[in-house]
Amino acid sequence: MTAAHAFDDRVDGWLTRHVGLVGPLRATLIAGGRSNLTYRVEDATGRVVVLRRPPASHVLPTAHDMAREYRIIAALGPQGIPVPQALALCDDPGVAERPFYVMEFVDGLVLRDREQAEQALDGETRAGVGDHLAETLAALHDVDVDRAGLGDLARRDGYVERQIHRWLGQYEQMREGQGVDGVIDVGRRLAAAIPPAQATTVVHGDYRLDNTVLAPDGTVRAILDWEICTLGDPLADVGLLLDYWAEPDDDVTVLLGAAPTTAPGFATRAEVLAAYAKRSPLDLGTIAFYQAFGFWKLACILQGVYTRYRAGATGGDPGAVTEFPTHVATLAQRARDTLET
Repeated sequence: MTAAHAFDDRVDGWLTRHVGLVGPLRATLIAGGRSNLTYRVEDATGRVVVLRRPPASHVLPTAHDMAREYRIIAALGPQGIPVPQALALCDDPGVAERPFYVMEFVDGLVLRDREQAEQALDGETRAGVGDHLAETLAALHDVDVDRAGLGDLARRDGYVERQIHRWLGQYEQMREGQGVDGVIDVGRRLAAAIPPAQATTVVHGDYRLDNTVLAPDGTVRAILDWEICTLGDPLADVGLLLDYWAEPDDDVTVLLGAAPTTAPGFATRAEVLAAYAKRSPLDLGTIAFYQAFGFWKLACILQGVYTRYRAGATGGDPGAVTEFPTHVATLAQRARDTLET
């Protein structure tokens, strides 16, 4: 197999036996770095699949669980949720050092910036994307976790409380005098203001436009990146979707840079929230808390990336992270402002 980080003959042989691929195989790295590695694999007949595996280094004992991710998409597909079809899981250490899995390749649009959105979709199509994303998220939150076989995926209580405790603890360890004191203050305010959870559902954990594959008509063909999926409060997904749903006049661009939703024609955040409300029985009166929680968690994540970079744990262009302390401060302030609205 030819690719950066090429697979060896054992993996090639496993793919031919268990997925039915025909050699020689050709792999292209789609995404990788700080998260799981994703490869587009094409065989001699032109068939294309996707292989997901953990990164080569810096793997925490409980992180990058391929069997768990495979289990989630295998369970959600039959429930009518648009996910790539799960094809095969390899957990044999004789084949690869770490488990990996293979899923269907879903062709379509993954919009990562404004220019892509303007080139790929006309204004009328852009106008419907927010509604489609909201409808798909509401359907995910409507899945009966026990019927889907995911009832034991995680604890069902205290999701937001545990998330705040976890990220606050990690931030306090990572800041090393470089962090922003406001992050700790906002975290404590959030912990004291958690609304009662109205339901326990599947929570994607990072549901946003560029984690979906769209059809040319703007509908959702597949939801991607299930790495941090769990059971919890569904409004955490809604709040984060709104955080990432940038509008043209926003003064905060640290989340997605030139976000695709800043292109003319996309729905507003209020319209996306209304579209979700039409399809969900949940009371959205506390959504500002969940938006604040999303901004605050992103601040903690960015601080972690910056701390690991300073410690030499990540490579790449240093210009990509030198502004992170400023971004952390901005996100913490955005969380505070949102919480106080």
